[in-house]
Amino acid sequence: MGARSLSSPLTKRAPLIPWPDRGLGRYQPFLEHGTGKLLAFPAGLPFIDKMPPGLLYDTGGMEFVGGVLVVVGLFTRPVAFVLSGFMAAAYFMAHFPQSFFPAINFGEPAVLFCFVFLYLAAAGPGPWSIDRD
Repeated sequence: MGARSLSSPLTKRAPLIPWPDRGLGRYQPFLEHGTGKLLAFPAGLPFIDKMPPGLLYDTGGMEFVGGVLVVVGLFTRPVAFVLSGFMAAAYFMAHFPQSFFPAINFGEPAVLFCFVFLYLAAAGPGPWSIDRD
């Protein structure tokens, strides 16, 4: 018996394995904020009455449309770059004034999405996206 080859069927498909994780499962909370602000689905968000209407529709539109574009993989790099900046601005506008630490000011999702979108802007879309490289 010889040594096993490292080019097994699983290693040939390795670039395809992480891509389904980039889809709806990972961005569902981001899309949920957009639909919650725009459509009150699945339920209205508790802070909607405190947001100015212009900011509400702008942020809801960016979250919904940007989230859908990233999930299907259309214009992934520019959309992810804009959404990364959007999440950084959201963190500093809404969470940072409460406390410096994300664990105290509940800003962990905003920071996480900021860096995940920044990664997608650099890495690009996956192999199953509409605008794959």
